[in-house]
Amino acid sequence: MTNTLETLTAALLDAAKAAGADAADAIAVDGTSVSIDVLNGALEHAERSEGTDIGLRVMIGQRQACVSASDTSRDTITTMAERAVAMAQVAPEDDSIGLAHPDQLAQDWNAAALDMFDPAPEPDPATLQDFAQRAEATAIAVEGISQVESASAGYGQRQMHLATSNGFSGGYKRSSIHTSCVAITGTGADMERDYYGDGRIYASDLESPEHIGAMAAKRTLERAGSRQPPSGAFPVLYDERVASSLMTHLLAAINGSAIVRGSSWLRDAMGEQILPATLSLIEDPHRPRTGSSRPFDGEGLPTARRAIIDDGTLTGWTLDLSTARKLGLQSTANASRGTSAPPSPSTGNIALTQGDKSLDDLIRDMGTGLLVTSMIGSTINSTTGDYSRGAAGFWVEGGEIRYPVNECTIAGNLRDMLLTLTPANDARTHLSRVVPSLLVEGLTIAGK
Repeated sequence: MTNTLETLTAALLDAAKAAGADAADAIAVDGTSVSIDVLNGALEHAERSEGTDIGLRVMIGQRQACVSASDTSRDTITTMAERAVAMAQVAPEDDSIGLAHPDQLAQDWNAAALDMFDPAPEPDPATLQDFAQRAEATAIAVEGISQVESASAGYGQRQMHLATSNGFSGGYKRSSIHTSCVAITGTGADMERDYYGDGRIYASDLESPEHIGAMAAKRTLERAGSRQPPSGAFPVLYDERVASSLMTHLLAAINGSAIVRGSSWLRDAMGEQILPATLSLIEDPHRPRTGSSRPFDGEGLPTARRAIIDDGTLTGWTLDLSTARKLGLQSTANASRGTSAPPSPSTGNIALTQGDKSLDDLIRDMGTGLLVTSMIGSTINSTTGDYSRGAAGFWVEGGEIRYPVNECTIAGNLRDMLLTLTPANDARTHLSRVVPSLLVEGLTIAGK
């Protein structure tokens, strides 16, 4: 028998049934990744990994257990099933455990329409090394750049297949390619660094190594001479490259797991306004050539576009089957699944409504405040939404950038912050998280 991913999942389900499982689901993942790092024009590190991983979840009544392996032999599959059943027999009961009803399962999908895999030949290591070397050479050639800390390129492809004991079987594949560069200006205590990179599904869409190196150098030189900003209450403008972090905090707060635990600062906000009425947050798992697209979720449910926030109002939680059952709701088909753990809810492609002003317009409108371009560390109180993060960027006065800043902290409360958002129009639409630069009013800045 040829060990295709489909035959592997079928064998896992057969083994689970033979071992005494009442129900089961199985996943098989085959992947390849290549990464290349260069330093001073020479190859510094090269790594390639490839292999197949398999995972099995079995259910005995309301008890479950998960096992995984990277050996796909028949003996290993049999042993996995026997161990999983033994584990499930002594696991605690949970009335939310169970497969989807057959009527809930995806019946028709078109993975090819999502365009998640580049059919072009896999780039060889020499091509990736050339990408990294060209990015590094472009950056180091810019006057004022003292060194390039790293330049890298990589490629990956991944194929998965999911099957359940009540009739679902399906899979898809995706690919990715990226190039990145980190440059440094200055020496000693005066060193500053910044980066630029690009990642795509199709190699033909990837920005040129020269552009990546030039952008890394430009950003780095803009950081030269950074100092602390003044302390006080000021507007803060999150540059597009970091603005999605605000949506990440929001999405974590509406995740079904957090709601079930009662540990979310949005736990009582269903149906309430949490963004300005002009803004919506849309999840679209069917966006072509986008990294987090998928035709079905980790439990075999069909995925669909949904408005997480509609005209500022929170419409619902992000749920898999288990969290939905615990809350007396329906799954939003947001289950994610690895080989070694049961499904859990997570979001994929999201897009926030863009505004009609450019980043420069918002800089002008903010008057005096902080433009944030990078962030370090995070202190987020998951139950209250209190927010504090280290930041660097540029100080703005009179609607113009005056000087670069570092070593400061911005603080506020996420519930209050989100209600004051003003978006720019600069989001990159090929990303899985399409979020423009965001102006937030009245944050506390701790600087000098």
